[in-house]
Amino acid sequence: MLQDILLILLGLVIGLVIGFLVARKLMKKYMTENPPINEKMIETLMSGMGRKPSQKQINQMMREINRLNK
Repeated sequence: MLQDILLILLGLVIGLVIGFLVARKLMKKYMTENPPINEKMIETLMSGMGRKPSQKQINQMMREINRLNK
Protein backbone atom coordinates (compact mmCIF):
# COMPACT_ATOMS: atom_id res chain seq x y z
CA MET A 1 0.00 0.00 0.00
CA LEU A 2 2.66 2.52 1.03
CA GLN A 3 4.90 1.28 -1.76
CA ASP A 4 2.15 1.94 -4.32
CA ILE A 5 1.71 5.52 -3.12
CA LEU A 6 5.47 6.13 -3.26
CA LEU A 7 5.64 4.76 -6.81
CA ILE A 8 2.79 7.03 -7.89
CA LEU A 9 4.48 10.06 -6.34
CA LEU A 10 7.81 9.13 -7.90
CA GLY A 11 6.17 8.77 -11.31
CA LEU A 12 4.46 12.13 -10.88
CA VAL A 13 7.71 13.89 -9.96
CA ILE A 14 9.59 12.29 -12.86
CA GLY A 15 6.78 13.24 -15.25
CA LEU A 16 6.82 16.85 -14.07
CA VAL A 17 10.59 17.12 -14.49
CA ILE A 18 10.53 15.61 -17.98
CA GLY A 19 7.56 17.79 -18.97
CA PHE A 20 9.34 20.92 -17.74
CA LEU A 21 12.53 20.10 -19.64
CA VAL A 22 10.67 19.35 -22.88
CA ALA A 23 8.57 22.53 -22.62
CA ARG A 24 11.70 24.59 -21.92
CA LYS A 25 13.49 23.17 -24.96
CA LEU A 26 10.48 23.79 -27.21
CA MET A 27 10.14 27.39 -25.99
CA LYS A 28 13.84 28.10 -26.59
CA LYS A 29 13.55 26.70 -30.11
CA TYR A 30 10.43 28.76 -30.78
CA MET A 31 12.07 31.95 -29.51
CA THR A 32 15.14 31.49 -31.70
CA GLU A 33 13.01 30.83 -34.79
CA ASN A 34 10.52 33.64 -34.01
CA PRO A 35 12.25 36.39 -32.09
CA PRO A 36 9.80 38.55 -30.17
CA ILE A 37 11.44 41.84 -31.25
CA ASN A 38 13.04 42.66 -34.57
CA GLU A 39 14.67 45.77 -36.01
CA LYS A 40 11.45 47.05 -37.59
CA MET A 41 9.64 46.84 -34.25
CA ILE A 42 12.41 48.79 -32.51
CA GLU A 43 12.29 51.47 -35.20
CA THR A 44 8.51 51.75 -34.89
CA LEU A 45 8.70 51.91 -31.11
CA MET A 46 11.31 54.67 -31.10
CA SER A 47 9.47 56.60 -33.82
CA GLY A 48 6.33 56.40 -31.69
CA MET A 49 8.26 58.08 -28.88
CA GLY A 50 9.03 61.00 -31.17
CA ARG A 51 12.55 60.25 -32.33
CA LYS A 52 13.98 58.81 -35.52
CA PRO A 53 16.56 56.18 -34.59
CA SER A 54 19.75 55.71 -36.58
CA GLN A 55 20.79 52.25 -37.77
CA LYS A 56 23.57 52.30 -35.17
CA GLN A 57 21.03 52.81 -32.36
CA ILE A 58 18.85 50.00 -33.71
CA ASN A 59 21.86 47.67 -33.88
CA GLN A 60 22.83 48.57 -30.30
CA MET A 61 19.30 47.78 -29.07
CA MET A 62 19.26 44.44 -30.92
CA ARG A 63 22.66 43.47 -29.46
CA GLU A 64 21.47 44.35 -25.96
CA ILE A 65 18.24 42.37 -26.35
CA ASN A 66 20.15 39.35 -27.69
CA ARG A 67 22.65 39.59 -24.83
CA LEU A 68 19.87 39.63 -22.24
CA ASN A 69 18.08 36.65 -23.82
CA LYS A 70 21.08 34.34 -23.56
